[in-house]
Formats: sequence, structure tokens, C-alpha cells
Amino acid sequence: MSAMTAAGYLSPKEIQARTMSRILGGQDIIAVGPEGSGKTTTYILGVLMRLKYGFEEAPRALILVPTKERVLEVIEHIKLLNRNQTIRIVGLHADGGMEAQVNELTDGVDIVVAVPSRARAVYLKLGLNTNKIQMFVVDDAAEMVKLGMQLPINELANSIQKCQHLIFTEVMHDRLELMIQPFMKLPTLIEVEDLGENETETHTQLLYHVPNFRTKLNLLNLLLKDAEVFDKVVVFVNTRLTAQTLSKDLFDGKAADIFVYKPLFFDEAGFDDIEDFKEDAEARVLIVANELLQSLDLSGIPFIFHFELPVQKETYLNRVIKQSDDDVVAITFTTDLELPQVRKIEQAIGQKIEVADLPADLLVEDVSKTTTKKNKIAKVQAEEEESFLDAAYHQRKESNSKTTNFGIGQKAIMNKKKKHG
Repeated sequence: MSAMTAAGYLSPKEIQARTMSRILGGQDIIAVGPEGSGKTTTYILGVLMRLKYGFEEAPRALILVPTKERVLEVIEHIKLLNRNQTIRIVGLHADGGMEAQVNELTDGVDIVVAVPSRARAVYLKLGLNTNKIQMFVVDDAAEMVKLGMQLPINELANSIQKCQHLIFTEVMHDRLELMIQPFMKLPTLIEVEDLGENETETHTQLLYHVPNFRTKLNLLNLLLKDAEVFDKVVVFVNTRLTAQTLSKDLFDGKAADIFVYKPLFFDEAGFDDIEDFKEDAEARVLIVANELLQSLDLSGIPFIFHFELPVQKETYLNRVIKQSDDDVVAITFTTDLELPQVRKIEQAIGQKIEVADLPADLLVEDVSKTTTKKNKIAKVQAEEEESFLDAAYHQRKESNSKTTNFGIGQKAIMNKKKKHG
């Protein structure tokens, strides 16, 4: 309590008030809240209050975060709130030498804060003992899914016999649920919203939540078929290459009223000045890349599509915050992986964006077929490689056979015994 007061935490935030008793009770938790809602402080307090003392040989809490920077931030946060000097913390990330990190682990550790890939690598080298872990924490879980870290997370979770699982994320979606489902046991889902006190006046906004890029394309094709409604449209994507590709994919590249802003190639149909697009009655759709784009005068354009969300939320906000009396509709397409950006935007404008129902005649693409085909090809290749290795394999002589297999952690312990023996 004194550490909390000294750090300026005078009263608990909503997510802390709703989750702390459950964490201390040992329940599996999925906590969903926007950036700044207090998720990191919540699980750090939970870990410190449950561990209570230090000086165990093996770690009792494993905290997974997406980047080295987050590893360092979380360790600093723990040190800020921890008044128990017996609790030892080790960070694992790719920039550090693995041998040095293993030596730190073998010296004794209570809390490990790690990037999943490095934690998995150390574990496979038998340098990370997961036998005594009581708390398994995944922070920024949606970001982990976006970065493709599902495999190391699941392998680490499966290496632990029994423990409490805590998942903290800005959003909950199908891909994340698929990742955590194998190891979560009857979790309690706790969601909080912190939209801010001030609501910003914006143009009309609509959000379409779709499963993948191909479905986005089908949806844009479907909506733009109504030329009477969508008579003047700007479509934003992130790169000029995507803009060029989208112009070819829309209506199979046969539409004469679709153009690209500052096209990559001189022989492509496009405009170098948006005012020329506004004045051209035959030009209906202009595809614009956020890449290298400073600003654009969108006055007089009734429909703005965000086919892809810009990296910086300020770019989006500058387009949707109402600065004139123009009637503008901003339509945004988002997949699961882009939902965290949507939440940041909603937090900034102090309101939820209305989610629109997908049209009944929309073709929703199933990308799992492609994934299954790739998996089959990979399996065939692996079997061919295995048969090749079997053909080239020769049995070792008994005198040359290896009877021991020490991991990197065991070797580090033995080396220390040699030095101090």
C-alpha cells in the first residue's frame, strides 16, 4: 500500500477493482480494457501479492510481453511497486545473450518477464524451469496475435502442469480466443471501457467488421455498385502498392471511373491533384495511399472509406473530426487484427463507432482453405525430408553413442559448481 501511495495511485481503477479479488482467489482471468486503463498495474499487483516472498530456485510467475521495450517497462513498473527486496526479477529478450540470461535464471529467480520467442528458446535449451510456475500472464495479447506469437505462447502454457492464467488485452476477438482456448480453464471475462470524459463531434461514422482482406474487397465492390449513392468517394489504404492493386481488383479493373492518387506508374489512370478529381464529373472513386501523404483537402467529398486504418490514429482523426458543416459519412473496414486501433480511436473521440451489419449478399471469403492447402504441402515436404534422412542415417557404434543430454541450464549449474568446487 505504501508503494502504491508513493507511486501516486490513490484509488483503484475500474479494472483493478473488478479483477483483483479474483486474481488473489486464483481464478483464470481475461481482462479487456483500453490503453491506460490500468491493466499492467493490475497484474503486477496481483503477482506481488500472491508471491509474497522470494528466494526460490525456479520462477513462480512468467509474464509474456510482445517486445524488448515492454520487457524493460514492465520490470521497471514491478520495481516501482515492489517493496519486498527478496523477490528477484529476470528479463528475457532477443537482444541479450542467451548464456548470460540462463546464468541469471540459475542464480535463482521469482518473476520472469519475457518475449515469448526468447522464453521458448531458453525453455527448449532446458534453461527455463516451468515446474514451479504459479502465475502465467500474457500482456498485450491481441498484439501478440498480430505479431504471430501464438506458437511459443501455447508451447510455454502447455509446459506448465497447473497454474493460474491471466490474459490482458485491449480487445477480444476470434483469433485471440483460438490462441488461449487450449490452456484457459473456465476463465472470467472482465471488460471495461474508458472512453474519456469529453466527446468529440465527428462526422457520421460506420464500422464494418470483416474476417479478412478478401472480404473487405468484396464488401467495397458491393457497396460501390450503387453509383447513385456513392457518387464521389475517396478510399484510403496504407501503401501506394496496395492502392495500385486495389484499383485493379475493384470491378476486375474494368471500371472507367476509378482512379489512383499519384499512381506508381505513368501509364496508370490517376490524379496528382485532388482538386482535379473533384472537378472531373466522370471520376467517381479516388484511391489514396496514406504512405508519404501529409494532408489532403477532403471538402466536398461526401464519402470517405478507410479500407485500411492508418498507422497513426491522428491521421484518421483529422479526417473524421467535424470542422465544417459538410455532410460526410466515414466508413471503416476492420479485421480482428485492426480492432486495437479502432479502440484507440474510440478512446480519443470519447464515443463508440456504430457497427453496421454486413449485407446479406456479401461473399465472406474462407481463407482457411488456403491455409489447409499450405499445411498439406508442408506436411508432404516434411515427410519427404524425413524419408531422405532415414535413408542417409547410419547407426552409431556403441562406443560413440551419447548417453547423456544436458540442457543449457544444467550445464550452467555444473560450470558454477566447477568454479566454486
